[in-house]
Amino acid sequence: MRILLAVSNNLENDQRVNKVATSLFEMGHEVKVLGVKKPTWTHYEKEYETARFSVWFKKSILFYIEYTVRLFFHLLFEKCDVIWANDTDTIMPCVLVGRMRGKQVVSDSHELFPEVPEVTDRKTVKAVWTKIEDWFLPKADANITVCQSIADYYNNKYKVPFHVVRNIPFYKEYEGRREANDLYPQIPRGKRIILYQGAVNVGRGIEWIIDAMPLVNEDAIFVIAGEGDLYEELKKKASDRIIFLGHIPYQKLRDLTLCADMGVCLLEAKGLSYYYALPNRVFDLISAHVPILATDFPEIRRVVEKYESGELISQHEPEYLAGVINGMLSKEIDHEKFAKAAEELCWNREQKVLEEVIMGLKIK
Repeated sequence: MRILLAVSNNLENDQRVNKVATSLFEMGHEVKVLGVKKPTWTHYEKEYETARFSVWFKKSILFYIEYTVRLFFHLLFEKCDVIWANDTDTIMPCVLVGRMRGKQVVSDSHELFPEVPEVTDRKTVKAVWTKIEDWFLPKADANITVCQSIADYYNNKYKVPFHVVRNIPFYKEYEGRREANDLYPQIPRGKRIILYQGAVNVGRGIEWIIDAMPLVNEDAIFVIAGEGDLYEELKKKASDRIIFLGHIPYQKLRDLTLCADMGVCLLEAKGLSYYYALPNRVFDLISAHVPILATDFPEIRRVVEKYESGELISQHEPEYLAGVINGMLSKEIDHEKFAKAAEELCWNREQKVLEEVIMGLKIK
């Protein structure tokens, strides 16, 4: 089959879409991923085909309107058997074209889109995205999402089944700890590394760690890998103990993860999307044998508790947080336990659900 996957980003940092596209390609399908050229973009080449649209508007509602129109007309004339919508911001043109052309449509919801912090406090914007989901999500021929809590939420709301395909990395055998200074000279040699990897946005708990660092053992530093809305504001707090690396391509991210002594996955309760979240960095850290300091939210708890891979917290006062961090840094890592968890939590197993979804489609 020829499958077109639509996404509203520039493809370079979207591990989820890359894994889905790679798996579909390896199953023998002809795959093309459609994205956007953002202000900073680099050459992007994969086994599967890609295309990125140039857009006049780079953000706000004007970006979504322009991209929706461009995507609609592209899908209308591009040869395909299946149209794959990634998230709510691509579902409308995918379903419309799918119905017009008699093509099968798969929706892949990476989060509860109307409940993300950037949307949930803006009533009009939230109402628009909610209405788009109400109109179009139930009309997809198959629905996928990233965790059971979100699947249950949508199933209860729309009375249609949602398959769960977690955002888990491909299996890689543990290569051993790396020295961060060999990769990034700005990181002092021999320091214990507390790592945050991901978008530097509202509600990610990055400020909590920064505020706790004066109370954390002096041999530890906090390394932040990623960019986002808060990047420039938080970067003002950079010091010899708080280091901002900026954007790291995900192809190079594992090398950095292997340098960490512990990783953080802290989320504020800013809407159901964060509350039900199961970020891919949880699995990236486990794969690299890095203990996790995480918020005690349902999906995160399910993984961290089952695999005994870190500590869960429900408060974030600097003194308390520093105490937990110091305690985690003082413990030796149980590599045998992490190795077993990494074998179970790998995309190689998760992609079997994709095969079931594809087999269930009725191609005309």
